[in-house]
Amino acid sequence: MGDDPARPRHDRPPPGRVSPEALARARGDAREGLDWLRRQPEVRATIQYRAARILARLVLFGIFRFRIRVEGREHLPRGGYLLIGAAHRGWMDPFLVLHALPPAPRAWFLGSAASTFSSRWRERLIHWIGGLLPVWRGGIGIDQHLRAAEAVLEAGGVFVQMPEGTVSGPVGRIGPFRTGAALIALRTGAPIVPLAMAGTEELYLGRRMAARVLPSTSASALLGETWDGVLAEPGSRAELDLARRLSDCLADLLGPVVLELHPWTVDPAGHPRRFRRRLTWLFLAPGRLDR
Repeated sequence: MGDDPARPRHDRPPPGRVSPEALARARGDAREGLDWLRRQPEVRATIQYRAARILARLVLFGIFRFRIRVEGREHLPRGGYLLIGAAHRGWMDPFLVLHALPPAPRAWFLGSAASTFSSRWRERLIHWIGGLLPVWRGGIGIDQHLRAAEAVLEAGGVFVQMPEGTVSGPVGRIGPFRTGAALIALRTGAPIVPLAMAGTEELYLGRRMAARVLPSTSASALLGETWDGVLAEPGSRAELDLARRLSDCLADLLGPVVLELHPWTVDPAGHPRRFRRRLTWLFLAPGRLDR
């Protein structure tokens, strides 16, 4: 049965959040990045990855009947770049990224282990297929994530980051960017491909979503003449200030595009939104839809 927006609901309040650090301590073996992967990230599309893509497309487009419009694929480099995606509003965002990219070179996501590894079988399946380099929030720095990014880039892959770091944010607009993605961009010097996304905050049968690949750029191009091109000491206040400036530049670039894409994804008020809550929270802890 679908969700009727006119029907009064008596939902229980969302459960209290458990910190990722507490979840990591409870596991006792929480590893991040390459330490968790225990192999070099693949760039070629393996058999299991291609099979997973086919299955995902059957479910997303055949059963859920999602409709995704992607623009700007001609801007994609051959590989060896950072992809910065926003706005990040739900579990569909990684699939939206993968839909915008060719099967190879492979995309590897810097993603939350706390929300992804909800069960041991899911963790084993993702490890076998590949594509995730997990992070447990509250770590001691970005060094392990920098190593993961460098491994993907050196192999010619795509390292994907969503700098908002959370799916909670304004609908149709970007939220505040964290500095981790900017720090990795500064330290690697890799090309940056911004990807604007809209329509993933609320899912239901037939939902429309949109993405636009923007032209490849770089940290120096984004910072422009305000930066002398000299990298600050890693971990210093100066480096953090520069990363904040770069994050603001990325937000200024992606923000207007998200605003432009959003109206196409909005259905009229009376449009049926079947299985809205079930699909919206399919791979997320339940909460409010007006987040």
